[in-house]
Amino acid sequence: MLSVAGATVVVNSSRPANAESVRVSTSSVTGSDGTVFTVTNHLVTGAVSGTAEPRRPREWLVVWAGDRNVVDTTGADIRNAPLRVTPAMLPADLGDALPGPDFLAVIDADRGSPTYGKVVNTATVGPLVENEPHHMQYIYHRGDKIFAGGLFSSATYVFDVGALPDVKLSGVTLPTDTACGSVPDAYWVLSDHTAYGTYMGGPVLPGPCVYSNGAIRFGNGYAGTPGEVVRIGPNGAVLSQTSAAQATPEDPARCVSVPPLLAASCANPHGIQVREDLNRMVTSDYAEPRDILFDPVKTPSPYVTRNTVRTWDIADRNAPRLASVSVLPDGPRTERNPAHEENSAAMETTVTNLPNHRGAFVATMCGGVIYYAPDITVPRPVWREVFDDTTAARAIDPTVTEGAGCDGGGWVQTSLDDRYLYHAVIGRSPGSQSPTDAGSPKMVYALDISALLASGGNPSCAIDDIREVYDGGAEADCPRLVSTLPVDDVTTGGPHWGTLDNFRLGDDGYFHETTDVRRIAISNYFVARSGIDGNHKVCMVDADAGGRLSLDTSFRDENEGTVCVTFNRTHWPHGDHGAAKPHAELFVVADDDLR
Repeated sequence: MLSVAGATVVVNSSRPANAESVRVSTSSVTGSDGTVFTVTNHLVTGAVSGTAEPRRPREWLVVWAGDRNVVDTTGADIRNAPLRVTPAMLPADLGDALPGPDFLAVIDADRGSPTYGKVVNTATVGPLVENEPHHMQYIYHRGDKIFAGGLFSSATYVFDVGALPDVKLSGVTLPTDTACGSVPDAYWVLSDHTAYGTYMGGPVLPGPCVYSNGAIRFGNGYAGTPGEVVRIGPNGAVLSQTSAAQATPEDPARCVSVPPLLAASCANPHGIQVREDLNRMVTSDYAEPRDILFDPVKTPSPYVTRNTVRTWDIADRNAPRLASVSVLPDGPRTERNPAHEENSAAMETTVTNLPNHRGAFVATMCGGVIYYAPDITVPRPVWREVFDDTTAARAIDPTVTEGAGCDGGGWVQTSLDDRYLYHAVIGRSPGSQSPTDAGSPKMVYALDISALLASGGNPSCAIDDIREVYDGGAEADCPRLVSTLPVDDVTTGGPHWGTLDNFRLGDDGYFHETTDVRRIAISNYFVARSGIDGNHKVCMVDADAGGRLSLDTSFRDENEGTVCVTFNRTHWPHGDHGAAKPHAELFVVADDDLR
């Protein structure tokens, strides 16, 4: 054992003789409650050093993953379980049953590398287990920290990845640090390397909560309503907490909370993106998260899912001001289940990027459509439906009759040059709505949005006729479907998250940031406890200049040799802990390799 600058380094010699050597190193921080939190690297040394090949810059895919175990049991499984469990019922290998550490997996994402697709490090976090690793930020820039949330633990981990493949811990934000919010979802990192995070759930304790700006809102408790936006420093310090709820009540018939709030609110922010040049932030409200965290206790109302989008003035970065609350309009479909209407569960949002564009998009998870507002700087942005997932589903299966209703639309992202919109869709499992329901495809698709953005502040596109649900928008400026990539996943889940590769290897031998994105990574996992799981694979998708998507068949699992990297494995660099659940990912290049 070797002590170095507050960290410990151990070369693992307890592994079998034919196993790869693993170097173990730990960094730690002390949380606000006095607990020592750690991240421990388990670096496969042969994958990154000790070979005849000289060291050269590499690109990495960093994946935030949770250990799969018996706690992932769904409510239906619990209801059908025997009252008495005998030893004979337990799996012979308890690796998949017992809680193990959650971790950042560092995967070689450099196509020119002989270890392309190999997991070269698992950086485990401790002492908390069952964090249910969820989202990080949407894209990584040089000098950023990675902000990674625990859906169940309500902790935010801040990782230093400047010296990848090694990872260090910079800070941890605990529930006691964010008393006015819970259940962190996603993050946006600002140019000063601080981050905004959406905390989807209500205050840790029910009752009134006083926010950083002096506002007081009443909440119904942990994983309830209203949620908040938290600004977090690169060391994990909480800089401000701002309620996502407006001062006046929202629609009590549509904003159902359990237990009910005195002032109804749909403020459960999930997706978040920022235009710093416009001093604007957009958050989308998904659902009161108790239904996911506390399964099998399900709220008997379709209206715990939300249909609202919020814009914020962030001129004062430490005091975001809620500028507007918009109710997304319903579309031309008439659904048997009201939770499947087009505006149900506004999960994700994405902004445009170029200075002459001021618009943003929102994707609904249960509604299965894309909305667009041409200007998020006006006092009341006007949102309109511009694409129904049914059109993309029919490109895969022309016999689809109900392609969008609760199809699980997740990650949505504009390309950095504003030409395309990418969207990941979990798909609806057969039989979800009725015995005759054939379900809908699992897919990633690309839309050409150039005509829509060129229309400026007065677009004509609107999905307001039932024929446009199946055939795409009739107006000339409607997004045009250019590619649909089916995803092979026979589980209850499918592709939920993704990220853009914003790095390119230059002629100087170093990586540089680029807006010409030609590669996407996707992960097939949602939240197992919700009954929507996934095959736990991370795949690489190529995107050509015309927006056409194709699976990168050279990105293969190091153990099985199959396309995509599977997290359903027994052996990890950190031990035999069994299968893991990859939720979010980022392309990252170490500081020394980036110019």
